Amino acid sequence: MTAKEERYMKQCLELARASLDAGDEPFGSILVNAEGKVIATERNRVNEVNALFHPEIELARWALQNLSQQEREESTMYTTGEHCPMCAAAHGWSGIGTLVYLASGKQLQQWYTEMGHEPAPIAFLPVQEILKHVEVKTVSTPEMLKEIKEMHWLSFKKSQHS
Repeated sequence: MTAKEERYMKQCLELARASLDAGDEPFGSILVNAEGKVIATERNRVNEVNALFHPEIELARWALQNLSQQEREESTMYTTGEHCPMCAAAHGWSGIGTLVYLASGKQLQQWYTEMGHEPAPIAFLPVQEILKHVEVKTVSTPEMLKEIKEMHWLSFKKSQHS
């Protein structure tokens, strides 16, 4: 992981923490342009807005409204979790060039099983099975994976008490 990638992923983790603090599951995402500037950020708001308000979808929507096709192709989305199929479709249709994620869908499913969390209402697929023309990369450190896993545990515990 490069120093820039680490900085971007830490920003995603901060957004995930803000989601958790607001009562949502901990997911955070940013969009970075070709020059390395963060141009848009979003956090999960499924409890605050609705079940479809995933940060990746909102960034894809923002990119379509604010960037040219070339700018989208040259942009990179960083996110704390591998896209679900819905987010992967939004990413693909919006034409964003690169995806970088911290934790995989497989890891998240494993964590949910360990917690006794109810399974998701969809099947998680490897994002490469959905995104055909997107560079996909995972970056992480053990500390970052521990941090996001702990956030998911806290989210689950909060949901058990509500």
